[in-house]
Parts: sequence; C-alpha cells; structure tokens
Amino acid sequence: MKTIALTGNVASGKSTVAAIWRAAGVPVIGADDLARQAVAPGSEGLRATIEAFGSEVLASDGALDRAAMRARIVSDDEARRRLEEIVHPIVAELRDAWLQQQRAAGVPLAVVEIPLLYETGGERHFDEVVFVDAPEAMRLERLVEDRGLDPDEARALMATQADPASKRQRADHVIANAGSQAELETAALALLDRWSQSAQPVQPAELPAGVPSSPAPEGLMRIDLHMHTWGSWDCLSDPELVLRQARARGVERIAITDHNRLHVALSMAERHPDAVIPGEEVKTAEGIDVIGLYLHTEIPKGTPARETIERINQQGGIAYLPHPYAPGKGGGGRWAEELAPLCEVVEVFNARLHPRGRNDPALDLARRFDRLVGAGSDAHTVGEVARAFVEVPRHANTAAALRVALRHARPFGDEASRLVHLASTWAKLRKKLPGAPGTNG
Repeated sequence: MKTIALTGNVASGKSTVAAIWRAAGVPVIGADDLARQAVAPGSEGLRATIEAFGSEVLASDGALDRAAMRARIVSDDEARRRLEEIVHPIVAELRDAWLQQQRAAGVPLAVVEIPLLYETGGERHFDEVVFVDAPEAMRLERLVEDRGLDPDEARALMATQADPASKRQRADHVIANAGSQAELETAALALLDRWSQSAQPVQPAELPAGVPSSPAPEGLMRIDLHMHTWGSWDCLSDPELVLRQARARGVERIAITDHNRLHVALSMAERHPDAVIPGEEVKTAEGIDVIGLYLHTEIPKGTPARETIERINQQGGIAYLPHPYAPGKGGGGRWAEELAPLCEVVEVFNARLHPRGRNDPALDLARRFDRLVGAGSDAHTVGEVARAFVEVPRHANTAAALRVALRHARPFGDEASRLVHLASTWAKLRKKLPGAPGTNG
C-alpha cells in the first residue's frame, strides 16, 4: 500500500483536494479529525490539555473549545508548543492504527491530510508527500471572507506555519491552486490517475458463479458497464426504464453504450449525473467492437480500432474491450492480443455470450496484460439489465475515480436466455418501420 501525506499551508485548498480524492474512492483521513479524537471528551488527551491550560479552554458541553484554544496558541508560541507536545504523540498513534486498518483491507493507496507535516517532521512516515500551494494573498482572502477571521488574526495564523517555498522544494508533488475549482479538481484527479496507472491492478482469482441476491455491502456499489437503449439500431428499450430496472436490481450506476451513437447516453447522463456513464460501442473498420466510457463526442462507425482507442483517450475517456472472444463482434479473439494492451479495461463477463464459457479466456487476457476488469449485461431488453456487473468501492462518477475503483472490482454475472437474441432481431425489423422508439432522439 502506498501512503500519501497531503499538506499545504492554511487556506491553500488541501482539504478540497482531500474531498476530491475521497469522492474518488480513496481512503482519506485528516489530522484535524485525528486531533479531535485525541482530545475527545473523556480522553487522556483532553485531561492533559485541561491540566496544562485550565478549564477555561472547555466549552459548555465539556468538549474542548477549539476556537478559544486556537486564539490562545496563535498569540503564544509556548502555549502552542505545549499543546503540540500533548496532542501530536496521540495523533501519531491514531494515524498509524488507521493506516494499519487500510493496509489490512488491501487498499492500494491511503492519504492522511496533515497541515503541519513539515513543522512536525512527519514526512518521514509516508511514501510520498503532496503539497497544495496557493498565493499568500489568496489564502489571506479565504481566511477573512470564507472563515470570518479578522485580517490581523488571519496573518498571525499564517505566520505560525513554515515558508511555503521550502515546502514546495521538499514535496514529491505540488498541486497549484491559484485558479478555479475546476482547475484544482483536474490537477488533483490527474495525480490520482498517475498513481492508478502505476499501481498493480487487483485481479479476481476466478469469476463468481452468478449474481448475488443480497444488496451490495456497505461502502461498495454495483455498475453495469455495458448496455443498450433505443439509441442502438437493434434495441427498443426506453433508457429511463433501463435505469429504473437497474436500480430495482441493486445496480446504482449504468454505462449506456449504444452502437455508434452517443446522444441518448449524453442526455441520460445530464439528467442523472450520478447514475449514468455516457459511452459508445463503436463498430470499428475491422468489424469488431470497442467501447469508450466517459465520452463527450461521438466516434464514427468504421473508425479503425487503434484510432478509436486513440480518440477515446483524447477525450479523457476509458477504452473498454468488450467480449474479446465473441464470434463476429469480438473477432473470435483474433484482435484480443493486439487491443488488450491498448485498452484500460477488458470485459471478463458478458451476459449475452453463449455458452458462458466464452468469457473465460477474457479473464486470462486481463491477467496477462495487467488490465482492469469489467462486466456488463450487454442488455438489449429491459429484462436483461443488471444480469452482469462489477462490485467496486463507492466513488464519484468520473473516469479517474472509476479507474481507481476498478482495481478492486469483483465481476458478477448470469448467462442471459438465448431467446434475447430474438428480441434484438425484432428490434432491427421494428426500427425500419415508421414511429419506431428512439428514431426521433
């Protein structure tokens, strides 16, 4: 497990970066949270603090009055040192215990947010350090306008921390926060994506027998990564009914991957931003399928496979290789060895493959090329939705967050009835008639 220390001078935006990573599914804990635990009511830390500073630092409910304590240490260096001598050793014990819990859980990356990392010499306890930096004038403005501090109090608080220039030089990574919230999020996720790509994917030992009847365990969610709506030429499914069916079956998020069309997926993603991944299943010039997840621009049918993958990457999307050993649409495996290294995700279970054993070589393919694993129902009817999915840590609906989550993916799936192909044949015929569902979308 890689351990990351996230730091930055006061009001630099480090807590925002922590929130972005937490939303992406990364375990993050703040030193402030640990410090609160260290002086919680009834704790040895609070008893020692009262002994050192008196009962005037207590609030009416018996908890530490943090505002009063902060005002005390800002104006008194000796008081600040005494408080640090009490709290820091306890925080270190709590931090180490939390990291051990994450290591035991098998997570690849854990982050601790520590404002005074360099001031306390804490960097030696971590594999890498990330420093969030912002101009001094901007930090002062945030303290005054966002936190309501008096300018003199804000300057005094800023003065208690070491010069940010020296911290920039010592950090392994620097995230600049001098622009917009969107720019900060892009930079934070880009670093997370870099770590994800360098990490060894966690692959399942074997495919589960089927779909569990119980809900996803706490902290996990289920995603069907491959399905169709009436945006596809061979499907009549209303996308709202598709999403409703997925939710009814315990799948919180779906990837709409219509054949060579993106408009329905984009519309649904706009209406349901947390529940829909906009995607497209492109029929390439070679006659095989490649899926792009998190696309914003349609890729034309007949684009060569390699170019399709390049276009997916240029959009910041995820290249997903579906049913690589399926006859016809997967090329019967002829393109598997060439395309798997170029795609981030290999679909190791597709509910429409018959017999289901045709999925088995895909799992071996993913292992050999260290690819992330995916699973999808490939549903062309509402009844097929969520017959296959991945179970992953809960995370934000972004490409970077999904990449991280898929490193812990467990694929599940049941083979669909062979009769579903008759429904697809009927859909192709119905699409040729006036008034077919989705023909005006």
